[in-house]
Amino acid sequence: MKKRTLGRDGLEVSELGLGCMGFSFAYGAPAAEADAIATLHRALDLGVTFFDTAEVYGPFTNEELLGRAFKGRFKDIVIATKFGFRIVDGKMQAGGTDSSGANIRKVVDESLRRLGTDHIDLLYQHRVDPNVPIEEVVGVMAELVRAGKVRYLGLSEASARTIRRAQATHPIAALQSEYSLWERNLEAEILPTLRELGIGLVPFSPLGRGLLTGRLKNMDSLAANDIRRNMPRLQGANFDANLQAVEVVEKIAARIGATTGQVALAWVLQKGDDVVPIPGTKRISYLEENLAAAKVTLSAADMRLLDETLKPGAIVGDRYAQANMALVDRT
Repeated sequence: MKKRTLGRDGLEVSELGLGCMGFSFAYGAPAAEADAIATLHRALDLGVTFFDTAEVYGPFTNEELLGRAFKGRFKDIVIATKFGFRIVDGKMQAGGTDSSGANIRKVVDESLRRLGTDHIDLLYQHRVDPNVPIEEVVGVMAELVRAGKVRYLGLSEASARTIRRAQATHPIAALQSEYSLWERNLEAEILPTLRELGIGLVPFSPLGRGLLTGRLKNMDSLAANDIRRNMPRLQGANFDANLQAVEVVEKIAARIGATTGQVALAWVLQKGDDVVPIPGTKRISYLEENLAAAKVTLSAADMRLLDETLKPGAIVGDRYAQANMALVDRT
């Protein structure tokens, strides 16, 4: 697999990474550990070097899973993890962010222990904390770089203004935010800011929570505890309207001999060499399908058609419920 570089300081990663959240969290029952480890190893065999986790996935169990899966192999991979939520007695507190210096230092030490490594390649602030100035947050993160515990720094779901303030404190390698044909809020202001500052983009949910694969035809197939059941875009009339909007992706896929998901991923990949999507999956078959998207080339005409048909505003409904939308930085 080809490589791409995040940030001006040159964090080299595979052009497609693997979002690991779903192995442990959010999308129904966790994967059986043997299956999860087999999928992680298959990803590495196919050239994936970039693996994304967070303390809150589980909480904690996702980092532990990666620690067991990659024991003795950390030199071959780039691990990204995140801090920033308040977790009490193993449970994430609703709406609770905590980017205090004491919590950042504690979380990094605990993440290193769970992962079984001596450094984190890319450390993100998971959500911007309105109670702690970003300069203070990045200042503590920079201390951890100097201490050798962290190599590169990142932000997630941060506004352009916050990104500029962070970059003025210490170089930021990447912004991780939702970006896909289903969510294009970054294009007006945030993407130009990233490119001006030399910061890479790591899109999560590049398959639109599964809608862009063409497989999600109704909500009945989802487990009762699947987080998508609470996402406004996937409810009622919104779901029906958004399903129709995806038809153009399906038509292009049929014409060029690709899957719908591969077309969606190819669109993201062709948005720039500074963009590294991290689709997640629990299954080896879907992993292999997703990674094959790197070999799909969309014509300029197909890119224009997708841009115009699924332009900002074409997908209806908020991407999160109100409580989670409140955690997205808009300052």
